[in-house]
Amino acid sequence: MLLLAVSIVVSLSIGSAGISVADVWDILLRQLPWLADEQSAHTPGEIAIITQVRLSRVLLAVLVGACLALAGAGFQGVLRNPLADPYTLGVASGSSVGAAFIILFGLQAALGIWTIPLVAFTTGTVTLFGVFWLSRSKGAMQIETLILSGVILQSFLGAFVSFMVSLSQGVVNQIMFWLMGSLAMRSWDNLYMLLPFLALGLPLLLFYAQALNLFVLGERQAAHLGVHVERTKLVVLIASTLLTAAAVSVSGVIGFVGLVVPHLIRLLAGPDYRLIIPLSAIGGGTFVLWADTLARTALSPKEIPLGVVTALIGAPFFAYLLHRRKLKEGSPS
Repeated sequence: MLLLAVSIVVSLSIGSAGISVADVWDILLRQLPWLADEQSAHTPGEIAIITQVRLSRVLLAVLVGACLALAGAGFQGVLRNPLADPYTLGVASGSSVGAAFIILFGLQAALGIWTIPLVAFTTGTVTLFGVFWLSRSKGAMQIETLILSGVILQSFLGAFVSFMVSLSQGVVNQIMFWLMGSLAMRSWDNLYMLLPFLALGLPLLLFYAQALNLFVLGERQAAHLGVHVERTKLVVLIASTLLTAAAVSVSGVIGFVGLVVPHLIRLLAGPDYRLIIPLSAIGGGTFVLWADTLARTALSPKEIPLGVVTALIGAPFFAYLLHRRKLKEGSPS
C-alpha cells in the first residue's frame, strides 16, 4: 500500500508541465474543504493539470490494473493453472468486436463518452455466456472444455475484428489504437464507471478465496471438503470476466497484467488466495500506473500505447518466470 501511495504521488508529479512533488501535494491538499479558501500560489492551469487531467488518469490506471490482476487471480484459481490470464475465455476479443464496430460505423457519439465502454462491456459479457453455453455438458462445466471454448471464440472474434480493420479506412488508426490499449483522453466519468465493478468484485473474490485454495486439491476433493464446485466456478468466472470486460471497455486491450502480476504475487507471498487476491489488486494497480507513466512520458509529447508498454515489460519478465520455474523443476534448459 505504501508503494502504491508513493507511486501515485510520484506519477502525478511526472509530466511535461514540470510540476514538482511539493507543488503536487500543495495543490491536492488545497482541494480539501477546510483548506479550499486559502490563497494559492499556483495558476489555474497547474491546478487543472493535476486535478482534472493527471489525477483522474492516475487513479484510472490503478483501477484498471487492479481489475485485470484480480481477474487473472480468479482465472488462475478456477482453472488451476498459474499461467492462465483474463483473456483465456475470449472476453477481450468480444469487447474488441463491439468497440471496433462502433468506431467503424462512426457511432461513437451515440451515447457520448459512454458509447464505446457500454458496447464493449456488453459484447464482452455476451462472449462470456457464449463460452459457458459451449462448455456445459450434463449441467456441469469441464475445465478443459471451458478453455477450448474460450480459445475457439477468441479466434473467431479476433478474425472478425481483423475483418473490420480491413474494411476501415479513415478510422483504422482509431481502431488499432484502441486494440493496443490507452488511457489517453479518459475522464472522471470513466473512473466512476469502473469503480463499482472493483468494489463488488474484490469482496466477492475474497469470499471465495478459501474455496480456491481447496481447488488446488482437485474438484472431487474440494467437493468432499464442502465446496460447492459448480457454483464456485460459475461465480468466480463471472466476477473475473466482468472485471476484465469493465477494464477493457475503458482502456482497450492491455495484456500481461492478469498473467504476470498474480504469478509474481504467488512467488512472493505463497499460494494462499486470501493473500494473492488483495495483493494482486495492489500489485496490478502499481504495475499499470508505472506502465502508463512510462507510456505518456518516454517519447513525450508523443504517447506510446499502454498495451505496447505492458507487453514490452511483461513478456520478457514472464519468460524469466518460465525459465526460473523450469530450472526449479530440474528440467534441462
